[in-house]
Amino acid sequence: MLEQLTVAEAHRKQVLGDIQTVLAAERRAIEQVESTLNERIVDAFDLLKNCRGHVVVTGMGKAGLVGRKISATFSSSGTPSFFLHPAEACHGDLGSVSDLDVLLALSVSGETDEVTDVVAAVRRRGMPVLAVTRSNQSTIGRLSGIVVELNVPEEADPLDCLPTSSTTAMLALGDAFAIALMKGRSFSKQDFSKLHPAGLLGRRLLWRISELMHSGSEIPLVPQTAVVSEALLEVSRKRLGATFITNESGRLLGIFTDGDLRRLLQANPNPLNLLVSDVMTTEAKTITQDRLACEALDVMKANSVTVLPVLDNEENLVGAIHLHDLTRAGFR
Repeated sequence: MLEQLTVAEAHRKQVLGDIQTVLAAERRAIEQVESTLNERIVDAFDLLKNCRGHVVVTGMGKAGLVGRKISATFSSSGTPSFFLHPAEACHGDLGSVSDLDVLLALSVSGETDEVTDVVAAVRRRGMPVLAVTRSNQSTIGRLSGIVVELNVPEEADPLDCLPTSSTTAMLALGDAFAIALMKGRSFSKQDFSKLHPAGLLGRRLLWRISELMHSGSEIPLVPQTAVVSEALLEVSRKRLGATFITNESGRLLGIFTDGDLRRLLQANPNPLNLLVSDVMTTEAKTITQDRLACEALDVMKANSVTVLPVLDNEENLVGAIHLHDLTRAGFR
């Protein structure tokens, strides 16, 4: 005799099946759009790439929400863009659109009244329009110069009414345009960092050591003739956990750290009158001021140190950078 499922087991099985059904329907929608792409997609790409102004994205309801994301992805990946709400556009916001712009109109049905009004208005101004919609025979499709058809067989909901599979495919298509445009513009990590200065990648690719280092009188520094007691005073004054030792011409000879002092005390209980040049670390890790700040962090982690002497391209000592300087700037 077969065991009957408990109510809880039946519930879990039902929910799992419902979610899998939706995901499968949305996956099929993307696959369908992919399989029906034609040469018009290249025309659409060229229109966006050659735009001399902004790609103005418009859409109503769920398509509008997708449009906001597509526009944001364009802007953050090198294609200037903004979202234009179609209802607000028809009450004055069309003034934000210039003749150099391209309109990207999103409508699953192709019959959305507010979007139709915007498309008609910009077409009267002679602006190019790219539409993403179900059919090029829809009202918006006929009004637009280029149409990418959203060939989605069905929505994922059981009523076949809610924009689900269609908006998923629309979003994926927007991502595809954005990435293709990135490649077409040879958009690099450096370009990305300029548009995302507050992000981790932006910090890693923008901040230079010269912008974060201690320089001038802030550099912990003693001459090679100094004794350990003088070096300790300099370590205490500058609060970087170390001091650098230089010769008469200012060239770096070595470094003396808190760790060096602890090791020295284990070997010599009274080292204060020793020449610091005799007990310093001579093979100090260094970095040049034109390097990225993230590279200083990598050097510190690799060598288990917290402070680095900073040199110029002629190997003159010009600064000091501490781990705390990097963590305060957001590096981890």
